[in-house]
Amino acid sequence: KPLSALACAQEGAWIERNFLWPEECKTMLDALNKVTACYRHLVIALGSTSDSQNLREELKKTRKKAQELAVANRTKLTSLLKDKTISKEDRAEYERLWVLFSSSMDLLEVDMKRSLEIGQDFPLKVPTRHLIQTGMTGSTTTVAARAMSVQNMKYEADSNIDTADLRDLQSEITQVSQMMEEMEMKVQVAPWAVEAKQEAGAELKSNMKEDAGFASICAVVGFFVIITVAVVLGYLVVNMS
Repeated sequence: KPLSALACAQEGAWIERNFLWPEECKTMLDALNKVTACYRHLVIALGSTSDSQNLREELKKTRKKAQELAVANRTKLTSLLKDKTISKEDRAEYERLWVLFSSSMDLLEVDMKRSLEIGQDFPLKVPTRHLIQTGMTGSTTTVAARAMSVQNMKYEADSNIDTADLRDLQSEITQVSQMMEEMEMKVQVAPWAVEAKQEAGAELKSNMKEDAGFASICAVVGFFVIITVAVVLGYLVVNMS
């Protein structure tokens, strides 16, 4: 019996809610995590021998991309968590993603504040000693480009980078702080009440098991190699005598 248009629409909505939305949220959150991690990597190079005009521009572009992804994540998760029709299991999953999202935003805010402080102490246009003499040189363009899925990131010199960009950064830090406050007001999710999907250190334990299994395989292979060599040597000794 063919389904009615209403039944098809309801089934499509159920599939979207239970399969597409969770995966979409995870994909968006994964993109945000990658860009915030890239931003942290770039912030570490501030004031070092790798500091340059390009680095400052990459920081600016990366943090703006992170903020765009943050707004998209907030909008999607807020609408889902305010939906009274979702199941208990789906709500638990969205709350878990919300906590991960909040943690990522906390890290982004911390790194933006760190970038502001270092940028104020070590302006590009004032001759100064590098903050960190690591001996590492080279461009950070590749890392930023990979995180934001672009091929090249080249910038023209901006003589006003020390003042204009730091002023923008200060404003963006305020915006991020306000967004986090609004998030807490719109959606009441207690981080301590959200259950993790795996035990603490489960990933580390998994890696240890993999390493142990690899070591066991190597030991077995090594044993057979030794036995084979011993048999061959014994055979040669017998023939020579």
